[in-house]
Amino acid sequence: MTYGALFWYYECPNCKKKFKYGTDLFAQFGDEFGNCPECGTAGTFIKEGAISVDDIEYEDVDY
Repeated sequence: MTYGALFWYYECPNCKKKFKYGTDLFAQFGDEFGNCPECGTAGTFIKEGAISVDDIEYEDVDY
């Protein structure tokens, strides 16, 4: 049984942007996984999970 995509949610401590990475992107981003797509700063981990009610607040980072 599958429950859908799994994401790691972050907030940038520098520019305050909220963003999420799909866990299927670990290999593609490597050491850059979790960095802000806007300014490149390492994001502060917020939570891990499937799509949630507040999901719309977080920008989806794509490769």
